[in-house]
Amino acid sequence: MKHGRFITFEGGEGAGKSTQLKRLAARLQSQGREVVATREPGGSPGAEAIRGLVLTGAADRWSPVAETLLMYAARRDHVERLIRPALARGDWVICDRFADSTRAYQGAAGGTPPELIASLEHFILEETRPDLTLIFDLPVEVGLARAHARAGSELRFESKGLAFHERLRGAFLAIAKAEPDRCALIDADGSVEVVEARVWATVEGRLAAHG
Repeated sequence: MKHGRFITFEGGEGAGKSTQLKRLAARLQSQGREVVATREPGGSPGAEAIRGLVLTGAADRWSPVAETLLMYAARRDHVERLIRPALARGDWVICDRFADSTRAYQGAAGGTPPELIASLEHFILEETRPDLTLIFDLPVEVGLARAHARAGSELRFESKGLAFHERLRGAFLAIAKAEPDRCALIDADGSVEVVEARVWATVEGRLAAHG
């Protein structure tokens, strides 16, 4: 039975994940692999509808627990309708954010009880877990400046304040330290080309050699 590879990109605001995801997808495709590039919240029609609710509006539009439940409603739809079918076909799925973002944003930075998040992970994700998670690390002030420079309407999380984003960075670093077999920390401070080289070295070392 074929089973693809599942790579997730994580990190704070403005770390360059979206740009690097596109570059990694293109490189893998150039090697003949079937690649599905997706994002969270989003990736399926239902999840994209929830994305609009979660990422726009005032910073306090949702409580952390309500936000967590919305994220997991979107994630379940995304997993059922896009991620699992792609992996079953043998495709490589590369996702901009996944479950670690809920642990960090709504959990460590927002205050949702970790036991609630762990329970949702268990029942909603079941066996669907990343093979590799790249955690992009960048000083908070640098990341927020980048995020605001790109503008757009989805700035709800960027508006939560410096202390929130410092907690967020700490949470991602803690996840990387706690799960080194799955996670790799990527220094996101550098040119697009330099960071791309760091990403590829990690992916090639961990996964690409295995088909």
